[in-house]
Amino acid sequence: MSQYTTAVSRYLAAWNAPDSEAVAKAVAEAWTEDGTYTDPLVDVKGHEGVAAAIEGAHQQFPGFEFKLKGEVDGNHHIARFSWDLVSTADGSSPAGGSDVITLAEDGRISSVSGFLDRLPSA
Repeated sequence: MSQYTTAVSRYLAAWNAPDSEAVAKAVAEAWTEDGTYTDPLVDVKGHEGVAAAIEGAHQQFPGFEFKLKGEVDGNHHIARFSWDLVSTADGSSPAGGSDVITLAEDGRISSVSGFLDRLPSA
């Protein structure tokens, strides 16, 4: 596994962690202490901020998981990838997006710039 796919695997593991304790642990493994996450809906910094953003998504979309869509593309210290939010019950996917991550020297994420490509209809 490349450093890029490893980082994205950790990222998705954090978003798909089953409970608050697992989210906190996965965020610490995936992000640097001062790492950031920014998308059109949230702009947070640090492990607690990232974990809170993930918990918010869990509350908004219970029974869904984030799945990698396509391949991870990377160069130097950045990677980009796309994802779908998928129902574990019926496989429907109301949302999807693309993210660009910046990696620190230790391979953890120092920043995420997220873009929402598809949103649920109101």
